[in-house]
Amino acid sequence: MKKTAIALFTLTLFSCGTTVTKSTGKKALYEVLTQQSDGGGNIHFFEILTEPNEIRMLQNDKMLKNKISPTDVQKSNFVILNMGEKTTGGFKITVENVVETDKNVIVTVKETEPKAGTIVTQGFTYPFCVVKINSKKEIIIK
Repeated sequence: MKKTAIALFTLTLFSCGTTVTKSTGKKALYEVLTQQSDGGGNIHFFEILTEPNEIRMLQNDKMLKNKISPTDVQKSNFVILNMGEKTTGGFKITVENVVETDKNVIVTVKETEPKAGTIVTQGFTYPFCVVKINSKKEIIIK
């Protein structure tokens, strides 16, 4: 019983993280640093941060400051995916796929909305996602 409780606690603890990586044996091409249903901007936009001064701005955010190292500023680009203002909960924006070519990195975005009849939070939400791309190549968002 004690081992089961410890295993359940450990599983719960590790399943609460917000970081998602996609890897094929080498260093992951991208990492979702945070994905939230509220806290983004009130318009729909995607922003690519490539310059060190832009990326340092992310390091001032209390949720992101421990997820971005000084080498990330020099070797990575960052993408902010913002879904804009939504009138209820249940909306989500994330990365569906990232592919690196010889010349660029193609990021495919996935936007999810609640299914009809689903019980959702009744209030404005602002879904967003911040993604680290482990490449300095040009980023194309689809």
